[in-house]
Order: sequence, then structure tokens, then C-alpha cells
Amino acid sequence: MVDMMHQGPYIMNNTSPRMMGVAGGTQQDGGYMEQEEEWEREGLLDPAWEKQQRKTFTAWCNSHLSKAGTQIENIEEDFRNGLKLMLLLEVISGETLPKPDRGKMRFHKIANVNKALDFIASKGVKLVSIGAEEIVDGNSKMTLGLIWTIILRFAIQDISVEEMTAKEGLLLWCQRKTAPYRNVNVQNFHLSWKDGLAFCALIHRHRPDLIDYSKLSKDNPLENLNTAFDVAEKHLGIPRMLDAEEMVNMVKPDERAVMTYVSCYYHALKGAQKVNVEPTNEAKKGFGVGGAGMPIIPNTNIDNNFVSPIGTASSVPYNNKMAETASNRICKVLRVNQDNERMMEEYERLASDLLDWIRRTTPWLENKTTDNKLSTAQKKLEEFRAYRRMHKPPRVEQKGKLETNFNTLQTKLRLSNRPAYMPSEGKTVRDINNAWKGLEHAEKGFEEWLLSEMMRLERLDHLAQKFKHKADTHEGWTQGKEALLQSQDFRNCRLYEVKALKKKHEAFESDLSAHQDRVEQIAAIAQELYSLNYHDSASVNARCQRICDQWDRFGTLTQKRRQALEEAERVLEKIDQLHLEFAKRAAPFNNWLDGAREDLVDMFIVHTIEEIQGLIEAHEQFKRTLGEADQEYNSIIKLAQEIQSFATQYQIPGGVENPYTVLLPSEITTKWNDVRQLVPKRDQTLQSELIRQQRNEGLRRKFAEKANGVGPWIERHIDAVAAIGMGMQGSLEEQLMKLRQYEEAVNMYKVHMEEMEKIHQEVQENMIFENRYTQYTMETLRVGWEQLLTSIQRNINEVENQILTRDSKGITQEQLNEFRASFNHFDKTRTGRLNPDEFKSCLISVGYNIRNDRQGENDFRRIMSRVDPNNTGYVTFDAFLDFMTRESTDSDTAEQIIDSFRILASDKPYITAEDLRRELPPDQAEYCIQRMAPYKGIGSVPGALDYRSFSTALYGESDL
Repeated sequence: MVDMMHQGPYIMNNTSPRMMGVAGGTQQDGGYMEQEEEWEREGLLDPAWEKQQRKTFTAWCNSHLSKAGTQIENIEEDFRNGLKLMLLLEVISGETLPKPDRGKMRFHKIANVNKALDFIASKGVKLVSIGAEEIVDGNSKMTLGLIWTIILRFAIQDISVEEMTAKEGLLLWCQRKTAPYRNVNVQNFHLSWKDGLAFCALIHRHRPDLIDYSKLSKDNPLENLNTAFDVAEKHLGIPRMLDAEEMVNMVKPDERAVMTYVSCYYHALKGAQKVNVEPTNEAKKGFGVGGAGMPIIPNTNIDNNFVSPIGTASSVPYNNKMAETASNRICKVLRVNQDNERMMEEYERLASDLLDWIRRTTPWLENKTTDNKLSTAQKKLEEFRAYRRMHKPPRVEQKGKLETNFNTLQTKLRLSNRPAYMPSEGKTVRDINNAWKGLEHAEKGFEEWLLSEMMRLERLDHLAQKFKHKADTHEGWTQGKEALLQSQDFRNCRLYEVKALKKKHEAFESDLSAHQDRVEQIAAIAQELYSLNYHDSASVNARCQRICDQWDRFGTLTQKRRQALEEAERVLEKIDQLHLEFAKRAAPFNNWLDGAREDLVDMFIVHTIEEIQGLIEAHEQFKRTLGEADQEYNSIIKLAQEIQSFATQYQIPGGVENPYTVLLPSEITTKWNDVRQLVPKRDQTLQSELIRQQRNEGLRRKFAEKANGVGPWIERHIDAVAAIGMGMQGSLEEQLMKLRQYEEAVNMYKVHMEEMEKIHQEVQENMIFENRYTQYTMETLRVGWEQLLTSIQRNINEVENQILTRDSKGITQEQLNEFRASFNHFDKTRTGRLNPDEFKSCLISVGYNIRNDRQGENDFRRIMSRVDPNNTGYVTFDAFLDFMTRESTDSDTAEQIIDSFRILASDKPYITAEDLRRELPPDQAEYCIQRMAPYKGIGSVPGALDYRSFSTALYGESDL
């Protein structure tokens, strides 16, 4: 394809056909826009790429802005206000943009940038995700993206090589220009340019005088790059947009930066392809004409010796008209013959090419064999579709063109009176049509066969996938099952664990039966694959055979494991029954042994001969049960021996361990032996105790014999003394005489008490605590003896006091008897004491008036304080007699003593120590001074003493 002239985006005007095509949305523009959108989707830049882009884009912008007398330093900052961006677009487009806003506010900047973006959009460029705000804000990614869009539109889009444009056209141009050069293989715009040779090749191809390519080496990329960059900047006017060190050090240079720089080479070197030769009409038809009327010839076809054919045709003049006419006729005939020969040659060439293609294609279509793989059939289908879509349509056109050319040729021959053209043998139109029919017949049969084969192979592939899925599922299910069936895990299990394993095995057998269908399906699918000639039937059959063999083993192993579990269950149930029987019999027997041992070693305590005889009888009864116990012991030991033998016979680990009891046969044996050894020891201990109890029985009889004499004697004397104490038995002097006589008798009887003490000591030493032969104990005898002595002494004292009272008070015997009779009447318990209620009744009986009101209660409390000054809670006969004698006789009272002290004090309510020492004996005066309280009443003087409280205290009336 002829390359068209390109003057660069910065010198194009609105009348440019290329620019009009872009603005109008032509097909060329559509391809560019798709390419641009693809580049926009590349995402965020690598930091190294971003740095390289920034440097390259900045240099590219400055190469155009320098024409307007300005530059940029920071690509993000210098374009933020939109002014230089608008200027850049005016320079590279040659058009005038709207007048910019000169304000410095943010909205002014946004307005300027929007004007630039609107201009770009008016050129048919889609600005993907680029907004004025991002540019004004100095967004690096957006700014670089915008500049790249401008470079694409105004520097790369218009590049056209053959039918390729933009990036592909630029890449093809580079490939063609560098094709003859060693070590150069341009495939992209990043890695292909790292060593610098491609840049040097482009320069050398157009300006060999600038670089000696033969001296360059692929091993010196840094030197190559710097050479190319320096030459391009110095001799071609291309600014240095890339950094050699970055190109070498980066794993993958930035594609956009390299494309931008290479596009500058394209525009700078393109002029080297122009040839300043005035074209002829044929040159115009053959090569095309550029915009300036100059023929544009690809560099690979440039012939520096090219000469216009018109120049040779018109150099020789003809003076003879006839000769000129003859010459013209000859030329015309020759031209016709040459055209006909050219069409014949073209027909022969096209016919040969078409027939060769049919001969090559027909066997391929007739080959209806595959390797039974769906992928192969799919590949054949793809090849057939490619044949129908790509290879056959050009041949159909070729066949049509061949027929058209043949008809045209025959017509020209007939019109020029030439004989009809006869193609070479086998290349006639009929031959070609027959070959074509054969091709189409083979094509139709091939398509039908291929579709049916695809269906068959899809069926096979489906069956193979189904087989694989079912086989995988089955093998996953069988994973570990065979090892489990061969396991002897039940050997160390207890009965409940074996039962659980048996239940688990029954569940497995059910699961095994359920999986039978899957195994049958696997076998059926494998058979169907084999019958359908599946390409991998061998491996399918082998896998199916492994599954079936394993399934047969499963059946055998399942039966064996079930039998083994049943046998283990039977053995363990038997030994479990033996364990349970042992536990049932050993536990009560062990309890009996424990009880027997406790009884045999029990430290018994008996106090009578009957108790020891009872123990001996119980022991004899126990000995009579030993025969039966011995039988039970032997049966239990025999049971234990049977368990041991059974566990050893069937090799049951831990078979002798009884889950129902912790008792061991050895423990039973030890306890039984202990019982047998303790029985005779118990016999000896009981007999020794019997002898001791017989000796104690003699001591009881001896004590009882003596006590039964002493006890009644003491009781008789106590009663006699008590009778005397109750009075009414003669005069007081007679009572006193009798009491003295009893006192003497008691002293004489003391020797019997001493004998009792000796016998009692012997009884205590033998630990005798009870005596059924007497009601008397040593303690009761002692109490009675002491009570007798105390009663005699008390009664003697009371009688003596009564005699003293009688004589001092002048009470007659009849009064005394009357008082005694009243006291005894209310002494219901015969203790010689009256409680307050009994004393109150006694007072009322003797004529004492006690009112039944609060005053009467106060009077009675005052009386009780006199007769019971110690608050014992009872009144003796002496206290009663003293009270009665005071009431019935003239005696000193507290008032009389108070009156006497008043006389000594000269009628003053108090008395002094000097008064007392003056009127009373010294000892009695000091007695009163120490006990009298200070007087605190009216008219008190220092040292005054209270004689009133002292007098009432003497008679116990101070609290009333």
C-alpha cells in the first residue's frame, strides 16, 4: 500500500482530509477511539513508568510550546490554570481556541481547562474519566492521561502504513525500516527498544551518514541509547525525551513514553522517503499522488535510477507519416497481444493455484478419521470453521474472478479476430468446476461426519466424565474402608464397645448394599465406553477392574469381620456373664466376711454372766454356718478360676478385669483365711470373759448381802430422826435426848460402812457396775449415811434453838406445839421447809391478816425478807418460829432503836461521832461510826451521821 504524505499534527489545518475524517467520526477514527479506550483502561501507573512518562511528555510538550516562545517545567502545575494547555493545542492543531479567562480564581482555571477539553472532544476524542477539576487540582494521573490523549490524537493517530493506523501503523513502519538490521526485532514499544539498536537502525536507514551501524554492539545498550538520543537531538531536531539509564535499568520501559518518542522519529524521518520526480500519468496510477502533487513511494521500492517512461517515448520524432501510422498500428496490436497474453498467464496462474489448493484441501476433507478425542474433533471443527470463514471465501472469489477473466479474455479474442483461448490440459473451466464440485461434495460429507463424530465424542466425553465422577466418589467412599475391615480393633474392646462396633458394621453393610448400584453403574459405563471405542478405554477398564476387585474384597472382608465381631461378642458375653455372676456372689460374700471379721475382732463389753453366755451362744451359731460359707467360698474361687481360664484360652486382653466389681479373688481368699484364723481366737477370748464374769458374780452376791443389811438400818434411823424433827413427841428436852442417843448409835455403826467401802472398792476394780441382787449402791448408801448424820445434827440444832427461843420469849409448850402443828400441816413434802405460797397459807391459818391487794403484797414481801434474808426461796421452822415469837412477844424493834438514838442526839435527825463516843462504849461507838452513812438531810452539819438508816438496816428493813 502506498504511504501517504504527513506533515505533522502541528501544521495541519481545518481543510485537511485526515482531520475532517477524525472530526466526522470515520471508521479510521473509530479504530483510534477503541485503541484509546483500551489504553485508558490500563489502570494506575507503575511509579517508575510514571516518572518516565512525566519526563517524556514534558519534553514533547516543550518541543511544541517552544514554537510559541514558552515552556513548562512541572507538567502537573503548569497546566493547572489551562493557559499553556490551550496554547499547546493551538500550536499542534494550527487552530485558534476561544479566548481564555485571565482570572486567577479556581472557576477561571476550570473554565480554561474545560475550553481545552471541549476542543479535544470536538476532534472526536472521548475523554474517559478526565475532568477539568482533576487537572486544576494537579492530579498527576489525570494530567498525564490528558497529555497522552493529546499525543495520540495529534501525533500518532494520523500515522498510516498500508491499512494500519496509529499504534499498529507506527509499529509496522518501525518493523519495515529496521528489518534488514542485525540484532533488531521490533515487536512492541517497550522491551524491543531497551538496547538502543532500534533507534540507531531508524536513523541509519534514513541518514546513514550520521551513524556507523557496523560499530554498534548489543552488549552496550547505554552507549547505543545515548548515541541515538544525541544524534536525534543534534541532527534531526528531536528533543531528548528519554533517559538512557532509566531505559536500561527498568525491567519494562513505559510504552507510552517510548511511543511518544518514536512518533517524533516517524515525523522527522518521513521526509527522507520523498522523491522529487515529476510523475507521469502511469506513475500517478501506480503509486498515488500526495497532497503537493508529488508521488509517495515506499522506501523499500525506491529506485534512485527511476526514469519517467514518457521521456523515452517522446524522444524520437517521426517525419514520415506512414511510418508513424505503421508504428502506431504495430504498437496497438502488440499492446493487445501483450494484454491478452497477460490475461492468459493470469488465468493459468490462477487456475493452477486454485486447482492446487483444491487438490490439497480435498484429501483433508475426505480424511474422516480421529483419535477418538473430543479435543481433536473440536480442533478439526475449528479448522473446518476457519476453512469456511477464512480460506474458502477468497477461493470462491478467486474462482469467480477466474471465470470472469476467462470470459473477458474470450470476448477480447473474438473481437480482435483472434482464435479462442484453450487453457492447458486439466485447467479448463469445466475441469475447475468438476474439481470444485468434488471439493464441495467432500466438504458436505466432512461436515456431516464431523457433526456426528462430535456428538459421538461428546457422548463419550460425557460418559468418561460420568465414569470419573462416579469412580472418584466411590474411591473417596472406599478410602480407608479396606483397612478398617481388616482391622483387629475389637481385640482390645469391652463388650459394650464390641456391640457398638457390631452396630457400626451393620450400618456399614447397609451402606455397602446401597453402593452396589454405583459399582454396577461404573461397570456399565466402562462397558459402554469400550463398546463405543473410547480412546482411553484401557485406563477406564483398568480402573473399573480395580474397583470391581476391591468390591469383591469388600464382600469377603465384610463377611469375615461380621463373623469375627459375632465371635468376639459371644466370647465377651460369656466372660461378661461370668464376671456378673462373680460380682453377684462375691459382693454379698465379701460383705459377710467383712461383718464376720468385725464381729470376731469386736472388743465386747459385758457386765453379767448372762451377757457373756449370750455372746458364746451367738459365736457357736456362727461357727455352725462356716461349713456353708466354705462351700460358697469354693464356688466363688472356682468361678474366678473359670474366668481366668476363659480369658487365657481366647486371649482376651484385660479379660480378668471385672467391670462389675473391684473385688479380686485374692482379696476374698485373704479375708476368708482371716475369718478362719479369728474363730479360735474368739473362742479363747469368750471363755476368758466367762471366767471373769463368774468371779464378778460372787462379788455381787457378797456386796448385796452386806448392803441389804446396812441400807435398811440407815433408812430406819433416818425415819426415826425425821419423826423427832416433826415434833409432837414429848418435850423439847426429851427430843434432844433421843437425838443424842441416835447420834451415838450412828457413830457405833460406822464400822459397817467401812466394810461396805472395802467391798465396793473390790467391785469397782473388777468393773462391776450393776447388781441385780440388791437395790442399794455404794453411792445411795453414802448419801443415806450422810443424810442421817446431817439430819441428826440439824434436828439437834433446831431443838436447841427452839429451847432457846422458848426460854427467851416465854413461849409455852402448848404454843410451841401449835406452831409445829400448823407448820407440819402445810409441809406436804415433809422436807421441813415451806415455799412462799405455803408460808403465806400457814400465816393466814394462825390468824395473821394479809390483805389481798397491793399493800398486802408489799407487807408479805417485807415478811419474806425477814424470814428468808438470804433469798433461798423457802422458810424453815426456826425462821417461822422466830417470826411468830416476835409478833406475839414484846421485843426490840427498829423504831425503838431509832427513838433511843434520837434521845442521844438531843432530838436532832442526825448524830455526830462525838455524841456516840460520849454516850456508848468505845468499841460499840466505833462500830456505829464505821457503819453509819453520812446524813444528807435538812440541817446537816459536817460529820453528821444518819442513825435512822443504820437502825432499819439492823433489822433488815432498809429496803422497805
